[in-house]
Amino acid sequence: QVQLVESGGGLVQPGGSLRLSCAASGFTFNNYAMSWYRQAPGKEREFIASISNFGDRTNYKDSVKGRFTISRDNAKNTVDLQMGSLKPEDTAVYVCHVEVGYNSRLYPYWGQGTQVTVSS
Repeated sequence: QVQLVESGGGLVQPGGSLRLSCAASGFTFNNYAMSWYRQAPGKEREFIASISNFGDRTNYKDSVKGRFTISRDNAKNTVDLQMGSLKPEDTAVYVCHVEVGYNSRLYPYWGQGTQVTVSS
């Protein structure tokens, strides 16, 4: 059973930093790219960052480029999101995501999310 468990959220002041982590289980972690999404109140879920299965390729939403860094540890089955220069508009629930293949199909899985609040 695929499980994604996020941690590391909290309240941070504007300009501050926070590191989120996602612990994955139930699938062969180093076979799959991993992603982070976020959803703010009243808004649709949006893509934030992704990382290839061996970590050699990353992709970011334009508004977080240069501020956020996605990384993974295939020995620990974790994917992290280091967030810096945080802004109030970064406030959202951050969710870990993977699409796992079974029988030639891809199935999406989501974690429960971790709340990040940027406020003074």
